[in-house]
Amino acid sequence: MEIITEYGTWFLVLAIIFGFYMTWGIGANDVANAMGTSVGSGAITVMQAIIIAAIFEFAGAFIAGGHVTKTIRKGIIDPSAITGNPEILVFGMLAALLAAAVWLMVASAKGWPVSTTHSIVGAIVGFAMAGIGMDAVNWAKIGQIAASWVVSPALGGTIAFLLMMSIRKFILNTDNPFQSAKRWGPFYVFLVGFIISLVTMFKGLKHLNIELSVGMSFVVAAVFGMLIAAVGYFLINRVKVDESADRDFHFASVEKVFTPMMIFTACAMAFAHGSNDVANGIGPMAAVVSIINSAQEGATEIVSQKSALPLWILVLGGVGIVIGLSTMGYRVMRTIGTKITELTPSRGFCATLAAASTVVLASRTGLPVSTTHIAVGAVIGVGLARGVGAIDLRVIGGIVVSWVVTLPVGGVLAALFFFTLKGVFT
Repeated sequence: MEIITEYGTWFLVLAIIFGFYMTWGIGANDVANAMGTSVGSGAITVMQAIIIAAIFEFAGAFIAGGHVTKTIRKGIIDPSAITGNPEILVFGMLAALLAAAVWLMVASAKGWPVSTTHSIVGAIVGFAMAGIGMDAVNWAKIGQIAASWVVSPALGGTIAFLLMMSIRKFILNTDNPFQSAKRWGPFYVFLVGFIISLVTMFKGLKHLNIELSVGMSFVVAAVFGMLIAAVGYFLINRVKVDESADRDFHFASVEKVFTPMMIFTACAMAFAHGSNDVANGIGPMAAVVSIINSAQEGATEIVSQKSALPLWILVLGGVGIVIGLSTMGYRVMRTIGTKITELTPSRGFCATLAAASTVVLASRTGLPVSTTHIAVGAVIGVGLARGVGAIDLRVIGGIVVSWVVTLPVGGVLAALFFFTLKGVFT
């Protein structure tokens, strides 16, 4: 307790720096996953992706990301053994933030789309093993996370494959694909609005004390979906046949119909991501701030599972995400958007909508899935709709290896940083 009182200001400064570094990593890696399909399909440019993310990621984090954040991520560790030594948890959370951020920076530089959730979880497990003991780790939960390496891409890929086949049946294989695209387009846009609304209501509005039943959530989402579909109908109807482009590529005009639809999915995924995954960066930071404030106020119980989220931390997280995407996000966007398989607006649309749908399914059923793994699986599913030869298996192999090493690398780095911080301050 004396250590926190004496070095509280230092811990606060380190929490802000490391937390900002971590949210920068989320922007450089995780947000790039969400935007990669839109950029890779040619629907939007990298600059447009950065602008969309700047607006919608920040809005998602600020509006729908402010619920009480579990500081000990998803029950991964039990901190009860260190109740009398809260400085151990401060060292651990700072070490976890720095470890996850360093790994995200390395992965982003290499263009590997890794899970920010798994990065921070691996780091927290590494600190717990080093600072508390093996018994403090919920190993059953770690087993579920390992299983999600298979479950997440499989779910995302299956839904993307089915969506791609539906577009092929209702649009591409008809007598007049362009007219079919204009007719069915608003329905697919409705699905975007409907599903993203469900994501937000299921996962992001607790801090506003909006607790809707499942039935009411579906009704509100349907209304929002119809509003989005009406806007989509207006934009789709403005698309005209480009006969010269159709001579080079039979479906060129059809793909132009999907371009405004892709913009909807880009905005929607950015908002959903901002509201859901910003906690990976600011959760541990909020824990440190909460412990420091409690110690300074003389509270007896200062190691808790939850802490309120100050508004300034939310703003810091939103800014960090946007800067991360704009400075290094293009590397991961390139992997997702162009290296796994060739994407067009229709294929990119299927992949993004499939990823959003899988997040909804997972959030309601409690499946421990990763948004990153879902996005990669969805792109693979879209590629498989054209046959195994349409996907680059070497790129997929490299991505899978980066997934597997994320937990242990985060853990080792966190243990190293934990002992360093403990040595410096004690």
